[in-house]
Amino acid sequence: MAGWSAHDIPDQRGRVAVVTGANSGLGYVTARELARKGAQVVLACRSEARGAAARDRMSVEAEVPAARLRLTHLDLADLGSVRDFVGQFPYDRLDLLVNNAGVMALPYGTTVDGFETQFGVNHLGHFALTGRLLPALLGTPGARVVTVSSPLHALADVDLAELNGERRYRRWIAYARSKTANLLFTHELARRLAAREGVDVVAAAAHPGYADTELQAAGPRMAGRRAAERLVRLGNRVLAQSAEAGALPTLYAATAPGVRPDSFTGPSFAGWRGSPAPSRRARWTLDDEAGERLWEASEWLTGVTTDVAFRRFAPRT
Repeated sequence: MAGWSAHDIPDQRGRVAVVTGANSGLGYVTARELARKGAQVVLACRSEARGAAARDRMSVEAEVPAARLRLTHLDLADLGSVRDFVGQFPYDRLDLLVNNAGVMALPYGTTVDGFETQFGVNHLGHFALTGRLLPALLGTPGARVVTVSSPLHALADVDLAELNGERRYRRWIAYARSKTANLLFTHELARRLAAREGVDVVAAAAHPGYADTELQAAGPRMAGRRAAERLVRLGNRVLAQSAEAGALPTLYAATAPGVRPDSFTGPSFAGWRGSPAPSRRARWTLDDEAGERLWEASEWLTGVTTDVAFRRFAPRT
C-alpha cells in the first residue's frame, strides 16, 4: 500500500459503479477517479442541481472528457427514494457500490421515515440501498461494496436498545454510533457473503482520516453556530488533508487487487493522513452477535430483506 495513489487504480473499463454523495467532497473525487479509469459511474445525489453541476465539472473542468456518467436522484433520508433509485437502475451488473454519502454531528432531526437523521442516512439508507442492489452485485463476478466509516466510530458502540437516539441525543455520540453501524454492517455482510457457496462479492470499509470537505461544517451551520462553523473551516484549512487524499482509502478498497473482506482501510499516519493502510477499529465492530442483531433490526426498520440470510444466534425473547 505504501505510496499508493490514484494513478495505481486498475483499468475500470467495462465496470459499473454507484457512488452515493458524488456531487462533492470525497464522493466527487471517488466518482471522478473511477470515471477517469473508464468505469461507467452512477452519480447518486440528493440534489439533482448540485449533481448536474458536479457531472459537468467532472467531465469538463476535471479533464475527463470521455467520462461515462449517469446522474440519478437518491435521497438516503427517504426509503422511498432508495426504492425508486433501484427501480430505475438500468444496468444488469454492478461491479462497485460505494456507500459514501453521510452527515455529521447534526442537531436532532428525523428522516422522512422517522429515524434519527444520522443513523437513518449514514446506516439505514445505505443498508436499504445495498440490500436492494444485492441481486446485481451477486450476479457480477468480483463485485465490491465499500462503506465509508470514520475513525470517530471509536467514540461509541451502537445502542441496540436505543437506535433512534430519542432518550438523550448527543450529536457526536450519535455520529459515532452511525459510523460504528457502518463497520458492523460491513462485518455482518462479509460474514453472510462468506457463508454462500460460490459468492466472491467483497464487503470492505474505509475512512478518510481528517479530510477537508463540507461535511464538518454542515452541523454548526444547521444549528446556527456561526463561530463554530468558522472554527471548523479554519481547522480544515490548517490541519486537514485534501479531499483528493482523503478519497484514496476508499479508492484503494474499491479497486486494489487483493482487498480482503471486512478490511478497514484508512490513512497511514495515525489514521489521520497519508497513503492508504490498514486501519485500527474498535473491538465492538467485530462482534458477530452485535452485527447480526443490528442486521435484523435494520431489516425490520427498513423493510428490506436479502437472500443472504444467515443465523448463528438464537432470537432474543
